[in-house]
Amino acid sequence: MKISARNQLHGTISEVHKGTTTAHVEIEVGGAKLTASITNEAVDELKLKKGQKAYAVIKASDVMIGID
Repeated sequence: MKISARNQLHGTISEVHKGTTTAHVEIEVGGAKLTASITNEAVDELKLKKGQKAYAVIKASDVMIGID
């Protein structure tokens, strides 16, 4: 896989929750869980399932940090 995004995190899919049109896919990376919201169509095309190895690819112009 070759893409321009520099933030590529390799992990394992821990859950796939399909809704009416959108799915939430949880990927565990180094003990942390990331959630991506993608279309059900994308889940089906990629044949995503729990336990599968996958990349979380993050392309954002801003990253915000908050504290209590």
